[in-house]
Amino acid sequence: MKSDTTERVYDIVAKIPQGKVMTYKAVAVKAGRINPRLVGVILHQNSDPQKVPCHRVVRSDGKIANGYAFGGKVAQLTRLRKEGVVFSNAGTVDLVKSSWNVA
Repeated sequence: MKSDTTERVYDIVAKIPQGKVMTYKAVAVKAGRINPRLVGVILHQNSDPQKVPCHRVVRSDGKIANGYAFGGKVAQLTRLRKEGVVFSNAGTVDLVKSSWNVA
């Protein structure tokens, strides 16, 4: 059985549309002001990446975290680029153009 916190995180991440991202911190705030690191732990245990697209969650500086559970950093970058997420010249997600805030 999943905890209420886990369910809240999964519900928020499931709503992120293709081509958009949220930061771990933004998800943490929406989930009840939990620790952003807990969001990472929860998403690392995600058993349904189709329903809960955890590849759409990035660090607050726009970088991709090293521990993406479904193929690593390169796989996450590839998926985000394929979905149309905008990256800066430095190779980080352009959070101004690609961030999404769940209502």
